[in-house]
Amino acid sequence: MSLKNVKSSLDKISKSFSVTQDAREFLIKNTREVVILSSQAIIAVHKQDLKSAKEKAKKANTLLNSQKKKAVGELQRYVIIPEQELVEAFALIAIAEKKPVPSIDTLKVNPESYILGLLDCVGELKRLTYDKIRKGDPQEAIRVFEVMEDLYQNLYPLATYDKIVRETRRKLDVNRILVEDVRAALTEEIRRSDLINAIKKLEK
Repeated sequence: MSLKNVKSSLDKISKSFSVTQDAREFLIKNTREVVILSSQAIIAVHKQDLKSAKEKAKKANTLLNSQKKKAVGELQRYVIIPEQELVEAFALIAIAEKKPVPSIDTLKVNPESYILGLLDCVGELKRLTYDKIRKGDPQEAIRVFEVMEDLYQNLYPLATYDKIVRETRRKLDVNRILVEDVRAALTEEIRRSDLINAIKKLEK
């Protein structure tokens, strides 16, 4: 019995696997920079350096788009995390600038990446709200919180697809707690501010 056909088939498969493996290693190595740049963009937002934030996010997006060409078939999963980080950064920047959060079509990312990025953005909005409270800007704190709460409520129905999009339900549970924590902190701050204003009026 000849194994000529088997050998030629295995050679063909081996070459295909080799190309896939090279692409996988390329994506793992090179998408790290996208994650780093996205994280730097988020940090810049919290430092109120929106110019730097937008530059970092744009650079990350350009870099990722050049890498996606190798993310074919099952290799798509290796761009989920960098896309997720990018969505989070672009969403946070838009909210900080009082602009609409970019759509999935605008960002050109996978549905899973889009959902997970927005879920992670809720946590950053908590931090942004607290920053506004500390800086004595209650109106802006309220605005950011309202976006945070609205984003959570829009994402909540997707808990149904927890088996399709990993960690959706867990992240939503965490986000629910974050929203409640911020609401409590904001309510306390408003009461404190009202009390101070009332005392000032009495002193006049």
